[in-house]
Amino acid sequence: MTAEGLDKLKKELADALAQRPVISAAIAEAREKGDLSENAEYDAAREAQGLLEVKIAKLKDLVANARVIDESQIDTDTVHMMNKVKVRNLANKMVMEFTIVGETEADFSKGKLAATTPIAKALIGHAKGEVVEATVPSGIMKFEILDISL
Repeated sequence: MTAEGLDKLKKELADALAQRPVISAAIAEAREKGDLSENAEYDAAREAQGLLEVKIAKLKDLVANARVIDESQIDTDTVHMMNKVKVRNLANKMVMEFTIVGETEADFSKGKLAATTPIAKALIGHAKGEVVEATVPSGIMKFEILDISL
């Protein structure tokens, strides 16, 4: 992932950790209201705490196992992670441009395509001018690689 992507994950983790005291206070407040067996507020707060802990564990794992890619080491002869790729859909002649990123950074609306998607998998390793086929849920799509950059 990019350094920017790692920073985003770290911020999300810090925000999640900051929610722990808020949820603990909500549990304490609900506990003070009496019988816990019939206390929906208490149950909701405990469920929120469980979901938060799962999220924190996942984010900690992602941060601990993240590998930041040095963009200066990426070539543009063939498509790799972190490359910006311009392609033409041969079926409708539409030109698209996106950056191939890790799954946690993917955001199709911002032109960031996860490397695990069928289109990105098909493009990786191919060079400018090549035609590649990607098998997507709606069928097979053919793309011509027009440009590769950083």
